[in-house]
Amino acid sequence: MVAGRGLRSMLRPMHCHADWIIPDWPAPAGVRAVFTTRANGVSRAPYDSMNLGAHVGDSAGAVLANRACLRSAIGAQPVFLDQVHGSRTLVIDAQTGDGQAADACVTAQRKTACTIMVADCLPVLLTTEVGDVVAAAHAGWRGLCGIGGVGGSGGQGVLESVYSSFIALAQAGHATTAIKTIAWLGPCIGPKDFEVGAEVRAAFVAAGPEAAACFADAGAGKFLADLPALARLRLRALGVKRIHGNDGSPPWCTVSHPSRFFSHRRDAAIEGATGRMAACVWLD
Repeated sequence: MVAGRGLRSMLRPMHCHADWIIPDWPAPAGVRAVFTTRANGVSRAPYDSMNLGAHVGDSAGAVLANRACLRSAIGAQPVFLDQVHGSRTLVIDAQTGDGQAADACVTAQRKTACTIMVADCLPVLLTTEVGDVVAAAHAGWRGLCGIGGVGGSGGQGVLESVYSSFIALAQAGHATTAIKTIAWLGPCIGPKDFEVGAEVRAAFVAAGPEAAACFADAGAGKFLADLPALARLRLRALGVKRIHGNDGSPPWCTVSHPSRFFSHRRDAAIEGATGRMAACVWLD
């Protein structure tokens, strides 16, 4: 696989900044998606400049201005969740307000953008093959494994939760019995930088022994975890075969590219805080 494949598409719709990532995936024509970077906002250091997180200590006015910039760029209404590293999925529409506790969202309503904020965790975007339902999930290791947060149930992770809601919503409006799903994985902390304890590896391996291949021994009881590989395992177990985007190669790593990506693990240690990027998917 080519390193960084799918990191940038040549197609740049709407008014998105040139540095923002437009997913390179075979989504239907009516499905749009974007991943913001640090570029194009008004926030000052250490949140410079396109910080979309209202919970990280940035100026409220700057965050509102950045969110307005995103809304204008995509021509849709992004719905921002209160993400708690759990597995709850929220069905959203034009009337859904920001700040509801959930780590995934799904919609069949046009011009309403499922939006996930990240700064090392993995964003996962989903669409049906026919383009009538879309979803987004915030997949840190706890949510991916189903441990902690709202909706965590020890093994029933955020991808299982969002996929169940995604399929239920799709089937509610259509007579199809087999719904084909396309997924895209966005930038996250890479497998050379994501050091975790033995308990994290044990939690994933307990849910499926094949997860052991996604961890490299770092010594002293620590392991390096491949978050996108773990997500791919979970998606394939759900029957999702068309998975694009983050392949774990260096261009996708948030830690390794400080001028382009926010990284909580990197920046919190140096600056004391960091901003949040957003992955959005919507029906145009």
